[in-house]
Amino acid sequence: MIEVRGLTKRYGAKVAVNDLTFGIEPGKVTGFLGPNGAGKTTTMRLILGLDYPDAGVVTVDGKPYSDLAYPMREVGALLDAKAVHGGRSAYNHLLCLAQTNNLPARRVGEVLELVGLSEVARKRSKGFSLGMSQRLGIAATLLGDPEVLMFDEPVNGLDPEGILWIRNLMKALAAEGRTVFVSSHLMSEMENTADHLIVIGRGKLIADCTMAEFIARSSGAAVRVRTPSPDQLVLALAAKGGTATADGDGALVVRGMTADVVGDIAFEEGIRLHELSMLRASLEEAFMELTADSVEYHAGVPGAHGATANIGSGV
Repeated sequence: MIEVRGLTKRYGAKVAVNDLTFGIEPGKVTGFLGPNGAGKTTTMRLILGLDYPDAGVVTVDGKPYSDLAYPMREVGALLDAKAVHGGRSAYNHLLCLAQTNNLPARRVGEVLELVGLSEVARKRSKGFSLGMSQRLGIAATLLGDPEVLMFDEPVNGLDPEGILWIRNLMKALAAEGRTVFVSSHLMSEMENTADHLIVIGRGKLIADCTMAEFIARSSGAAVRVRTPSPDQLVLALAAKGGTATADGDGALVVRGMTADVVGDIAFEEGIRLHELSMLRASLEEAFMELTADSVEYHAGVPGAHGATANIGSGV
């Protein structure tokens, strides 16, 4: 388990991480989201002891990373897939890591096979594509068979087969009871992978909840209901803080509640339902809406007469 308590990091006048507190639990894939400049990479570096906080504490299984006797046996991390000596082969790169962490040499062959690099194990890594470098970085992350795994943009450069592979790998690792913490800008992929989300903006915590709960916060999330007693249901939902409107085909669209809550209220009131389904916003839609005030960098497109028109939330 990873625990972050009151974490703050400044670079000159800029506050990169601002009193951040959250926990990453084992047995699930926890996604780490935020706009560019939100402080995600800084937070991951602070967890790994690569930077030192100005305030706060970070522990891995109750200890600071610097106190771990053999870090790769307890924590595996992929932050920069290209951080490899280009003159070394994939095998020798991993062998050096294994030797410095008292890991058996046989483990090198095992992880190379796992990530699909056995055939190029003796080739120098400087000739590797981004996707191959990414696989090598993942192999290094898994080398010590750690209980805690951290991935920063793990699908960069991977083809569709590789993306499906790393998605299933992270899910399998979590299913074994490991702690899996993954940062990515690919919302569609994160929606298919993560069980829980930590969302930050401008260094501050925005959300710490399940994927379903985060999406449900978006105005695009709603519940579709059909019932022979619509007026009764509307009143019952309003009494509990929900709003229901007719959608034109005899059904109601309920906002401000999950499908489970709507179903429970209907049951308690003895209201028969013919349909109960979620009208989900996508993770991308929910993310754009709920982080709009935290976007630091806004892009633009050329206007009709060569001017620049701002696009993006919060502009």
